[in-house]
Amino acid sequence: MNEQRIQEKLSILADAAKYDVSCSSSGGKRKNVDKGLGNAEGMGICHSYTEDGRCVSLLKILLTNHCIFDCAYCVSRRSNDVKRAAFTVDEVVDLTMNFYRRNYIEGLFLSSGIFSSPDYTMERLVRIIKNLRTEHKFNGYIHVKAIPGASEELIQEAGLYADRLSVNIELPSDMALQNLAPEKNYEEILAPMGQIRDGIRQNKEEKALFKKVPQFATAGQSTQLIVGASQENDLQIINLSDSLYKGYGLKRVYYSGYIPVTDDARLPQVTQPPLIREHRLYQSDWLMRFYGFQADEILDPAHPFLDLEVDPKLAWALRNRHVFPVDVNTADYEMILRIPGVGARSAKRIVAARRFSPLTLDHLHKFGVVLKRAKFFLTCRGQALEKRDYDEQTIRRQILFGAGSVRSALVTQQLDLFAQAS
Repeated sequence: MNEQRIQEKLSILADAAKYDVSCSSSGGKRKNVDKGLGNAEGMGICHSYTEDGRCVSLLKILLTNHCIFDCAYCVSRRSNDVKRAAFTVDEVVDLTMNFYRRNYIEGLFLSSGIFSSPDYTMERLVRIIKNLRTEHKFNGYIHVKAIPGASEELIQEAGLYADRLSVNIELPSDMALQNLAPEKNYEEILAPMGQIRDGIRQNKEEKALFKKVPQFATAGQSTQLIVGASQENDLQIINLSDSLYKGYGLKRVYYSGYIPVTDDARLPQVTQPPLIREHRLYQSDWLMRFYGFQADEILDPAHPFLDLEVDPKLAWALRNRHVFPVDVNTADYEMILRIPGVGARSAKRIVAARRFSPLTLDHLHKFGVVLKRAKFFLTCRGQALEKRDYDEQTIRRQILFGAGSVRSALVTQQLDLFAQAS
């Protein structure tokens, strides 16, 4: 009977946790130094795939879906008529250890609705991860949500046992938060993010001075933004993400296309989540993090929304034709990165290989350059791969021609995944 009750809780609380997408590749490096269980060294844990392509798994659950808040967009909102459940501290610990021993999981992603208060909830989250680390010697990856409004002492203690902490901003503006989640505020959400940032910095400074220092959130912190539940444009979202990376040292900002899970007049009426828009935001985020783009280069007041037909790097190149073509044999690495169809790995190969001999079209193809896009924006030894001087619209049509079936397949696949999740 007890096992049946646990299974019922697991079904409810694992399903409720699926709306939190902020559990991708961690970069955690917790070593197994005391012959305990598990190891996050060199790989980290994510919901689906690591950066090197390996599929890994984790136990992703809520401690409870009871919540004192009534956020319009949340399936666990106080006024929503859903089946409620709550784990005890020992139940989550036992589930994690049993699932790990059966080789079902490699780590834990733990979030929660808010019980009677932020401190009451956070204290239980801390007890779970502390028990796993100290009593069971569990060294696998742990990602835990830091609850806004919880005491600094509890946030600090959570950072000692979790590899990653995250605080979900959820909505891209304080105005949207006031409209859809009036019981929350930006100041209360940003406070723990600042504390985690300072704790990570202090931990790094201490490690530089002392040999043995307790770890503190070594895989950093992340957050999640819901896209499409409120009226903010992509420029506002990208500027917010940029400020979070620069001001709070976040490892990742995750974007979640709005999924209608409740009926509320304040929410937009949509038949499907904005999956392409979500995808373009992730691509823009990648450009800022790894390709040297500034937020105001990707979008500006004259272009406040991302182009849904083409990726943001191609959209930027089409708006800035005056900087092209780029000669791959002489241009610096940063400029080569900005050529559409050239990824970071291909750019590094180009820079390394051209030291030995001038590059040709065949070289670029072998390096993984997508020539269908790149040919309009580069030259080899002064020779253009596409000799005609096309205008922006002609290049756009040339690149998009024949790609419709691929885009349709991508959309269909994403919609199928959404249907399965719902």
